Amino acid sequence: MRMLKKSDTEKRPDADIISAFRESGNPDLLGVLFERYAHLVFGVCMKYLKNEEDSKDAMMQVFEGLGDDLRKYQVRSFPPWLHSVAKNHCLMQLRKRRLMVNDERGYRQAEATLLTMPEGMHFINEELNEAHFRNLEPAIRSLGHEQRQCIRLFYLEEKSYREVADITGFDLKQVKSYIQNGKRNLRNYLLSKTPHVTD
Repeated sequence: MRMLKKSDTEKRPDADIISAFRESGNPDLLGVLFERYAHLVFGVCMKYLKNEEDSKDAMMQVFEGLGDDLRKYQVRSFPPWLHSVAKNHCLMQLRKRRLMVNDERGYRQAEATLLTMPEGMHFINEELNEAHFRNLEPAIRSLGHEQRQCIRLFYLEEKSYREVADITGFDLKQVKSYIQNGKRNLRNYLLSKTPHVTD
């Protein structure tokens, strides 16, 4: 396989480079795209990951997967498509980080939000609060798949309604319904599992 000269490729449109790669599989063609757009991908990664070393790693991972992606997808406009690939890669990295963290603080924040009761029903006893906290994860597991997925994303991963909809494929009305009904079911579960405490 002949080596590409810089003069052969520097003025060729992205679409021609991609088409030639799909036909030949020549990795040098991916190198051309790397030279053109590494700065773009790195900038996207910095925006989301906020760390230079992590962003460099993410940039390389995006380009390492570029060959397979270009074989699978018909790309009409390469820069915005690549921007989207880089963004999605970073979001996946951030989600994995959240799942790996022992986020007791997050569970306690979720507990505080999920268990907000009408006036006159506030949980003022520490023992009662601790009992609810211990039962929070089993309570979430008791939900149906749709409610459980939306509750975890919205409360524990702090996603917006729109982000939950994008991740799950549900529409906004469904997301809000699953969260509202899931919150009610969680509250009922936790109340049923917590001994009645009197003043």
